[in-house]
Amino acid sequence: MIALTLAEVAEAVGAALPHAAEGTVTGVTLDSRGVSAGDLFVAVAGERVDGHDYLDAAAAAGAVAALTSRPGGPLPALVVEDTVAALGRLAALVHGRLAAAGLTTLGITGSSGKTSTKDLLGQVLATAGPTVSPPGSYNNDIGLPLTVLSADADTRYLVLEMGARGIGHIARLCAVARPDVGVVLNVGSAHLGEFGSADVIAQAKGELVEALPESGTAVLNADDPRVAGMAPRTRARVVTTGRSAGADVRATAVALDDAARARFTLVAGGEEHPVALQVVGEHQVANALSAAGAALAAGMTPAAVAAALSAAQPRSRWRMEVTRRPDGVTVVNDAYNANPESMRAALAALAGLAGTRRVAVLGGMAELGADAVAEHERLGRDAVAAGVDLVVAVGPDAVGIATGATAAGAREGDGAVSVPDRVAARELLSEVLVPGDVVLVKASRSHGLELLAADLLTAGAGA
Repeated sequence: MIALTLAEVAEAVGAALPHAAEGTVTGVTLDSRGVSAGDLFVAVAGERVDGHDYLDAAAAAGAVAALTSRPGGPLPALVVEDTVAALGRLAALVHGRLAAAGLTTLGITGSSGKTSTKDLLGQVLATAGPTVSPPGSYNNDIGLPLTVLSADADTRYLVLEMGARGIGHIARLCAVARPDVGVVLNVGSAHLGEFGSADVIAQAKGELVEALPESGTAVLNADDPRVAGMAPRTRARVVTTGRSAGADVRATAVALDDAARARFTLVAGGEEHPVALQVVGEHQVANALSAAGAALAAGMTPAAVAAALSAAQPRSRWRMEVTRRPDGVTVVNDAYNANPESMRAALAALAGLAGTRRVAVLGGMAELGADAVAEHERLGRDAVAAGVDLVVAVGPDAVGIATGATAAGAREGDGAVSVPDRVAARELLSEVLVPGDVVLVKASRSHGLELLAADLLTAGAGA
């Protein structure tokens, strides 16, 4: 973070500066356990934890002040009505200064693949200059400002992930940090229950390209009609990505190795270069193309982009993490989140992994609204069509997955089974898994199946 005086911070957030308070803010955190000397501690009142209860701990760790929604405490308090909104205002100040000094900001949104694409793009850009692109999904009103605030005067590229749960959300994030390059990956079923329709999702995702300046670049997926249809909504230059022949940045000769990692030829700017991805799944080709389009827009050459994509490693946890146990069972932990599109992509990746038997351990998909029952049953049918040998549906929300699988021809019991919870799933799998099996674990984040994946790895550790 660039250093700011306490007076500058107070002005940015719209708070009165406490009498005689002075000092320099060199970092911002919401976690009292991570406070360093010189930090501004932001007290956020959450559903389970209220940051105001940890002001003493923040003070003891060396915080210089606190951003709070009520007065009092051991630290100079910058009191505002809404500390999250104030955090955004502080990030906007910092971003404005960095942008004026030459920072290039790249924003990414889409129904699925945001974090994977952000991870790829961050690693690609890092080969061209100092880059900020944090691990994980820092894509909301708290995570995005914290990402911005982690940039400093040496940062050349800032990669931001932008999520949305309603109209206006992405526009608000863009007001904190206006991107120079905006990437829209896809429009799918994630949060369909909240948005109501795919068209409304597209309206929300398109707020990113609407925020771009005329001098910017919109990177749009040509293979998704709703994304391609966003082109008239921006003043910026449009670059299309995809496998279609008309895409500006495209992939040809796509093939998978035995570890389900894609190889392809990157075609861009009249050049062709080989790419060998280190991340798992054919769906990563689309993510890599979007990252390539963004990096090219930021000034990199096609050859440099292809080389960097080939070197990029999996970065964020619980996204197609492939681990082979000592006993020969392979566990694929893709349990961070799920929607129908990402589930099908994961099943396709499972089908591409070398193994004697493929097992899909699937939990419920959240926020699908009225389509939830039909989508879960469809997923069971898709699993059978993908060649899954055993479907294990975990939890009451996932029962339809087993129903769909049996309707598609899987034998109930040894081809498709429904279990009530993670413990039951672990017990079942401990009995049926044998060397050579490849096990995919995936569900919406709220179901916590990453814990089951960890259980499976622990179970095989002593083999």
